[in-house]
Amino acid sequence: MTKGATILIVDDDPEIREIVHILLYRKGFIVREAPDADRALIMLKEPVDLIILDIMMPGRSGLELCTEIRKAATTPILFLSAKTQDRDKAESFLRGGDDYLVKPFSSIELVSRVHALLRRCLIYQKKPDTVVKNVIKTRELHVDFDTGAVFLRGQKIILTSIEYQVLQLLLQNRKKIFSAREIYEHVWQEPFLPLSNNTVMVHIKNLRKKLEEDLGHPQYIRTAWGKGYYIE
Repeated sequence: MTKGATILIVDDDPEIREIVHILLYRKGFIVREAPDADRALIMLKEPVDLIILDIMMPGRSGLELCTEIRKAATTPILFLSAKTQDRDKAESFLRGGDDYLVKPFSSIELVSRVHALLRRCLIYQKKPDTVVKNVIKTRELHVDFDTGAVFLRGQKIILTSIEYQVLQLLLQNRKKIFSAREIYEHVWQEPFLPLSNNTVMVHIKNLRKKLEEDLGHPQYIRTAWGKGYYIE
C-alpha cells in the first residue's frame, strides 16, 4: 500500500509547500518539507519514499539536486515545475527524474501521479516468498527478478524503478519489438500522449548509458527503426 509513505517536498515557495503538504497529509502520507537543495540533502539522510522537486530554486537547482540524489539513490522523483517546454521535461528525465507535472496542477492529478510512482517502486522492491530463482542472462548482463538486482560484467548497477521495469519488459520478451506506445502504456500505465514518446526515448537513453559500452552501437537495447525497441 502507498498510504503512510514518506514524501519530501523540495520547493522554495512556502505556499506551494503548504498546499502540497496539506493535500498529501489528508491522503494519509507522512510529509516533510525542504526550502532548498542543501536542506533537502540533510533531510535525505533519513529515508523517504518519494521526492517532489521544484526545478527553479535559489542556489542549486532542482535538476542539480536530482543529479546529486541519483549518485546514491533510486528514490522516485516527481518534478513539479512552472517550466512547460519539452526541453525542460526532457532534461528532467535525463537527470533521473521519474515524472513531471506542470504548475498549476490539479489536486487529483498530483495525487494520482504520487500513487502511480509509489506503486511502481513497490513492485520494483517487492521480494517474493519463493526461493526459486528467476534470473535472465544475456551476454554480461544478469538480472535477478526475484531480488531486483542487476549486474553488468559482475558489477551491480543501480536502476530507477522505471528503468528497471523497462528493462524487465524487454528482457522477459526477448526479440519482441515494443513500440514507444506499448512501453509507455505497460510501464507508466497511463494513456499514450504526444509527449509520451519523448518520455520513453529519454528513459531508454538513460538505461543505455548504464548498460552500453558504446552508445553508438548498443548491444543490449536495440532499435528497430520506425518500430520500437527490443533485446535479442
